[in-house]
Amino acid sequence: MKIVADDKIPFLRGVLEDEASVVYLGGSAISLADVRDADALIVRTRTRCNEQLLSGSSVRAIFTATIGFDHIDRRYCESRNIYWENAPGCNAPSVQQYIGSALSVLKLRTGISLKDSTIAIVGVGNVGKLVEKWARMIGMHVILVDPIRAEVEGDECFTEYRKALSQADIVTFHVPLRRTGRHATYHLFDHNTLGSLKRGVVIINSSRGEVCDTEALHEGLDDGIISNIIVDVWENETHFDRRLMSRALIATPHVAGYSTDSKLRGTQMSVVALRRHFRMKGTNVWPTLPAPDNANIAIDASDSEEALAQMMLGVYDIMSDDKALRANPDAFESIRGNYHLRREIDSFRLAPNAPFAEYLRQFGIN
Repeated sequence: MKIVADDKIPFLRGVLEDEASVVYLGGSAISLADVRDADALIVRTRTRCNEQLLSGSSVRAIFTATIGFDHIDRRYCESRNIYWENAPGCNAPSVQQYIGSALSVLKLRTGISLKDSTIAIVGVGNVGKLVEKWARMIGMHVILVDPIRAEVEGDECFTEYRKALSQADIVTFHVPLRRTGRHATYHLFDHNTLGSLKRGVVIINSSRGEVCDTEALHEGLDDGIISNIIVDVWENETHFDRRLMSRALIATPHVAGYSTDSKLRGTQMSVVALRRHFRMKGTNVWPTLPAPDNANIAIDASDSEEALAQMMLGVYDIMSDDKALRANPDAFESIRGNYHLRREIDSFRLAPNAPFAEYLRQFGIN
């Protein structure tokens, strides 16, 4: 059995070699010649799994170690009986941590009271649910937008998209990219959306770049409708709009879900799915992740919101990723491919006698 794998998928090397021949290649460089005699692919979003890559190959299954799957041409795969599977939820805690750190920066830099703010969560799947939980623990007023869930569960807990925009101080997007269909999300935020926004809103996009129309974001900033934007995903990655980066409160290179913990989960889920699909009997042996640097978080705050902000930024200094991108935007892909060790909140602990300890522990710190 032959497997072609993206060489940037962490913790994968050495796991499957006793059961298969594994070839590691750069994700965006994988070609038809590479996969022609392969049985399976293990990829990330940089590999476009479409007719151009797969036509005439022996590929029977594709496993992506990501929650996103818009890089897989599902219609073509189904027409050729090529099985595919993603890793839903693998990076949800990491994205929740990203949102928490981003809002902490917003709190400290603008003086906004999160407790007095209304947040609209657009897309309430694996990620959106965790962001909802985090926001409710703070005491924020939460509005949920998810028309697909509303159709199944009833609309009592959900708000129509434009109505939500008119009420929210902060709007955060957590939807997959769907280019067509009744629930398409391509340019879900566009020029027509601006008229629905509450003036001074903060827009956060950590889902897919194409969910937000870049020019509409510029227009909203020009008119003062949007006060701040926080952007992790960009249209036309990696050739993204540098001017939008310069205008963002926080600009990062598509790393919201890039905690080391989430990467390991994505790899684990892909390997388990591959073994299940091909009825392989390998034993899963996974590494123990290294402890984070500065695992003790010290708090010196006069109120709980400031304490939470200090804790979140102690766990994940989002501005270090912002600084790296602004210093060298041409290194977008290199920063992602060589991303630093970033652990999730349960790997950290509060320093002894930290103020507001009981309040902070509910967010997952030890």
